[in-house]
Amino acid sequence: MRLMWTTQILLAAVGLSAGAAVAGGLFAFIVELGVVADFADRTHTADKILFYESCVALGGILGNIFYVFRLDLPAGTWFLALYGILAGIFAGCWAMALAEILNVFPVFIRRSRVVRYLTAFVLSIALGKGLGACLFFFQGW
Repeated sequence: MRLMWTTQILLAAVGLSAGAAVAGGLFAFIVELGVVADFADRTHTADKILFYESCVALGGILGNIFYVFRLDLPAGTWFLALYGILAGIFAGCWAMALAEILNVFPVFIRRSRVVRYLTAFVLSIALGKGLGACLFFFQGW
């Protein structure tokens, strides 16, 4: 019985430590990409950048708490729609910041020598993403 509790406590400590390390790395990555700083610069509110970074961290922490402990937020359909819009904007801005900084497509195209088929390449990426999203969202129907 004592060994079981010791094992559970050790697993909890390892899990919390690993989760904290991954979350810290993710938030550092978001800040390093400059998404938050770019938004603050474009809205001319650079004096509030620490507040914005704290909000990003708090959002991640609360999101993890709601996910891990399976807490319900009885806010209704309007909140779900608002959350979906805001999450989509965040994910899109993050993806664009990553693509802008890393120059993913120009490097890939130059290395794979697909300049001749660039139109088909971009179209296939768009169709694949659209089909993947449709399969993901409509799989229960």
